[in-house]
Amino acid sequence: MLAMWVRCQTWWESDDGASLVEYAFLLLLIAVVAIAVITQVGSNASGAVSKANEGFK
Repeated sequence: MLAMWVRCQTWWESDDGASLVEYAFLLLLIAVVAIAVITQVGSNASGAVSKANEGFK
């Protein structure tokens, strides 16, 4: 039982892999890029719809 506790504690305190802060920064970067892309696509789509609407007048 003690060996399992020591293994769990060692695993918890290890610095292997990405930390929560690194994952947060990665998520923030993905969100910023997604917002930029969606904004650009939205304005392009809005321009296309406006252009199509002008054709119907």
